[in-house]
Amino acid sequence: MLDVESSQQLWICHLGTVPYLEAVAIQDSIRAQRQADELPDVLLLLEHPPTYTRGRRSDPAELPLGDQEYRERGIDVVDTNRGGKVTYHGPGQLVGYPLARVTDVVAHVRTMEHAIVAALADHGLRARSRASEGADYTGVWVADRKIASIGVHVSRGVTAHGFAVNVTNDLAPFSWVVPCGLEGVRMTSLGAELTSRGPGDEHLMTGLRASVSGHLCRLMGRQGRVVEPLELGLMGVPAWSPVAHPQPEATVAA
Repeated sequence: MLDVESSQQLWICHLGTVPYLEAVAIQDSIRAQRQADELPDVLLLLEHPPTYTRGRRSDPAELPLGDQEYRERGIDVVDTNRGGKVTYHGPGQLVGYPLARVTDVVAHVRTMEHAIVAALADHGLRARSRASEGADYTGVWVADRKIASIGVHVSRGVTAHGFAVNVTNDLAPFSWVVPCGLEGVRMTSLGAELTSRGPGDEHLMTGLRASVSGHLCRLMGRQGRVVEPLELGLMGVPAWSPVAHPQPEATVAA
């Protein structure tokens, strides 16, 4: 069981680039430990190879070219139990999976939105939540352009899945689908928004990772502690580097 000090921490672990289904298995393992109070809340930070994921509210029309065509373009297509619709993951995108005990899943989603908005502000980019416009607009936006998607799954009071912030990733794959089920939505990234303001920053991913982690700790009321994968019982994934790049359940949209 957790001691008082550990229960007030958010363990932060950077996994590098992890195939999507491997990351699902890692989340399942950590969530089971969190449900048993063998670990405190955990935030996994990582990137994925090119992958489209279909949430529980996805419609086949959101992938108009068909799974085979996407795979021929080097993008895997995976079904997932998170809330929301189709989204894209790829190198240069900051993905965060909080495995956290929550009592209000909607408040948890709003916390992630606010942390991302604050982190982007640290980099001089004004972003916003559009929560008041309905579940389809969950995520973070720069004007009418979407920069971050959010989708979660809750089982026995512990979350999985989380957020994906476009940092320096290729945005073209978003144009080959109906991202988040929103026809005509424009996607953007931190790198794309900053291009017109001066030279690109090769450390955008490192900086944003630190900013998002810090703001998430603050908004969750947790003390952040960076840990290595072995401390979570994980094998075969890289150690942290600050310069490296049937149960009751619920879902919330992306």
